[in-house]
Amino acid sequence: MESSPIAKRSTILILFCLLCVGITKQGSGQDLLLTYNHSERPPTMDEMLEWKEEFTYKVKYGFFKLGQVKTQIVRDTTYRGHHLWWLRTIITSNSSIPFIGEEENHYNTLFVATDSLPHTKLYWRDNVEEEEFNDERYRFDYENEKVYASAKGAAVDTFKVTEPSSSGQLIFYYSRLFAGRNEEYQLPVYIQQQKGYITARATSRMETREYEAFKKPVETYFTKGNADFEGPFGFTGEFKSWYVTDDLRVPAEAHVKVWLGNVKVRLINYKKERRNQ
Repeated sequence: MESSPIAKRSTILILFCLLCVGITKQGSGQDLLLTYNHSERPPTMDEMLEWKEEFTYKVKYGFFKLGQVKTQIVRDTTYRGHHLWWLRTIITSNSSIPFIGEEENHYNTLFVATDSLPHTKLYWRDNVEEEEFNDERYRFDYENEKVYASAKGAAVDTFKVTEPSSSGQLIFYYSRLFAGRNEEYQLPVYIQQQKGYITARATSRMETREYEAFKKPVETYFTKGNADFEGPFGFTGEFKSWYVTDDLRVPAEAHVKVWLGNVKVRLINYKKERRNQ
């Protein structure tokens, strides 16, 4: 028995509605990658920590891909009676480039989350390809104003610490608390058995830029700064960085100086989901 025109139209309408619902759900999922509910201000630490974020960056020197950087907060944890967060960055080199060779280093920070100045309680670096774990380690004892440095498991030095500090990694989150403001900030850093500072100037200057991580161009805020120490792979001196103008100020790009010269670090993949999921 042939369906009536009204039944056919009803079926078509139902299919169309289901298709629209499917598109809406898919679109909303993509939109949730970048949200703009309170983008007029930078995020707080609590707002950033609501999300499990994973960032993957490509590192390039001219036309050469030098390697890849992956950063994420693995989870919250407890260390010496303190509730902390574990931030991990994995840097791998492009082994096909002769003057770079194969490198895989894991940088780990256990830190206290605070909007005023998140600070490190423990930092360590694992040289994975050479199986040298705890290749570099710093324990921050703020109560006794000491930083204990060790290398390859042996104590090498003790420094005085008088302010909330880091071993560099926390700039990844600390800088997002300022992105979009016209404001200067500073992060004390202990690394390579020396103390230094990352000083930066966040601006409200906006630029439209394109990244592999997003289907469309995105608006970004520009920041410039200086590191007066030598960090991973010889990172030092002046740098530039760009942050998406979304609620979380996603770090999208950085231009930095390393031992090789000026390199560009660009976001190629970004994932996030709520921690309570």
